[in-house]
Amino acid sequence: MQRRTAILGAGVAMAMATLSAPAEAKRTLQDYRYFRALSVDLAGRVPTRDDLTAFEADSFDLDKWIDDRLNGPGYEARVRRTYMDLLRLDVSNVFTYRPSATILRRATILGPDGKNMYVFFRNGQRRVREETDGAFCFTKAEIGVSILGTGQLVGTLKNVDAAALAKNTKVVKPWWLYKDYAASVPGKLYGTASFPVGDGGFTLLPDMAKDADGTPMTSIRVCNEEASPSATGTVFASGRIKGPPAGTLPPYDRTTQLPLDDAYATANKGAALACDGGTAYVHSTDCGCGVGLERCLPAAGAGVEPAAFMAPVHVPLGETQPMDVGSASEGTWTRFWWSEEAVKFLEYVAHEDRDFREVLTGRYTMVNGPLAQFYASGAGATCCGQGLTLGYVHPTPLLDPKKLPALMPHDATTWKLVDDRGPNASGILTMPVFLTKYGTRRGRAHVLYQAFQCRDFIAGNVKLTPSTEPDLTKRDGCSTCHATLEPMAAYFTRVIESDWTWLPKDTFPLQNTVCKSANGSSACKSYYDPAFVTSTQGLLRGAYASLDHADAGPAGLAKDLAGSAEFGSCVVNNLLGSFLGRQLSADDASVVAAMAADLEKGGFKLRALVREIVKSDLYRKSNDLDSNDWREAGGAP
Repeated sequence: MQRRTAILGAGVAMAMATLSAPAEAKRTLQDYRYFRALSVDLAGRVPTRDDLTAFEADSFDLDKWIDDRLNGPGYEARVRRTYMDLLRLDVSNVFTYRPSATILRRATILGPDGKNMYVFFRNGQRRVREETDGAFCFTKAEIGVSILGTGQLVGTLKNVDAAALAKNTKVVKPWWLYKDYAASVPGKLYGTASFPVGDGGFTLLPDMAKDADGTPMTSIRVCNEEASPSATGTVFASGRIKGPPAGTLPPYDRTTQLPLDDAYATANKGAALACDGGTAYVHSTDCGCGVGLERCLPAAGAGVEPAAFMAPVHVPLGETQPMDVGSASEGTWTRFWWSEEAVKFLEYVAHEDRDFREVLTGRYTMVNGPLAQFYASGAGATCCGQGLTLGYVHPTPLLDPKKLPALMPHDATTWKLVDDRGPNASGILTMPVFLTKYGTRRGRAHVLYQAFQCRDFIAGNVKLTPSTEPDLTKRDGCSTCHATLEPMAAYFTRVIESDWTWLPKDTFPLQNTVCKSANGSSACKSYYDPAFVTSTQGLLRGAYASLDHADAGPAGLAKDLAGSAEFGSCVVNNLLGSFLGRQLSADDASVVAAMAADLEKGGFKLRALVREIVKSDLYRKSNDLDSNDWREAGGAP
């Protein structure tokens, strides 16, 4: 409110100063205040002198001016900001994302000529050669050092033998250096006229485009397994199923023990695997980073989260107009585009004047090159962990990669519509930015309840007492809120917490006779709640409050929220409050009810609602206050 007061005050002064003389004014002070507020709210900026000159003309058509702005980017951005703020989806650095399966780290070794050279590798990569299995592709004996999973060196470097270098690595022209990396002979090199810096919105950290000697990099060396372009591979099993006795030093002067085969690898040795999932990363030696390493993201140096790209920082006006540009790790790069997916999705809904309920229910989305790359490979890399024991080998995606448009990984400013993500998709609810920002099922349900029902959970004056009751809808002191929250949270039963991995019904039945109380396996405990296990079956985590909701999935919750009596009035409450610059009160109830009825009658189109808001007496009067009025309304002068 303080900001709005200052803006309006400065705008009125500017407007009045523009007049040649007070006696010639064709508009009142109230008119200028109203026009300035409209410009700020619908155009996203204060009016210019040319705007004011046009406004003062007898021929000025305010209704047409409003309609023109309602078809412009300022209006779309305003709708987007309102709901990005409500859902708090500007992820920033709230959480860390370090996908081991898709990060290519860079290690420095001494070449045969004694000069520094880079070799890229994946931490934990399975390898045929026992000495290097699960580690860097050279032994300490070969290069003089042990290279940790973060790329850091332990020891003193020595020249690698030329034959060992040729045997254990391959030279690759990667996607981040070549715009035409998939061509038989790539030639469009980054930093040249054919692929200039910043082309398509893509900029590398300068160090990523330089070789170890500081010269422009034209190719990279990659460990053999990571360099594989294959789309399919096979399950690898080394035969090691039992580790050495405790206290035994790792063999081959390694820093870690040799990796062991799990039950899945032992039982499925040689079985075919698709190379675009986490199962392949953990269980295959012939599934690498794909053609031009397109399934992986580079990391420029040693450390926990080294930088590789240059990315926008602080983007209130959109990613094309950042306040700053800074270095970004592969995780930061990916997180930023998750957030921008929600931005472009909301702006698309506003631009096309879609039924606003589709923010929850729509199966479409917008993607650019980095997002297409993520959905094609990175999204599946977090699957399937303990689920392998239960038969979950390949991820069921929330966005089917077959639906993706043709985009290069570096096409950062090219956005295309995906008209149908797949049967499990549901608006904002199934986007990675939402599912990771709100990692728990309850957290997801709670923020949706606030943003789309305009309600919150208030426990009241209750006394918490010790209890062993696992059902929070029944536990004393908890049931007041959880009787509503737990059934809502159950809609997210089939989406892993802090992740986007989907748990399909055929592999994860809600009631699983395999995971009964007699089965205490870690796989069962990971997916089936020990608090609700019986002697005959286990219950999938999150499902206990409503099996029907668990089967309906996020799309079921979206349908319930969008179809509720509160949805329309909540949309009005959110947007009207945003345009008035204050929280609504009981005095506004009749206006909200009337606008909500019009919104529903018009098919939940926001453009008509916003037009009604800005032409209302309530909006006009809210911008026609002097400093004393602001003080009385609780604001600052």
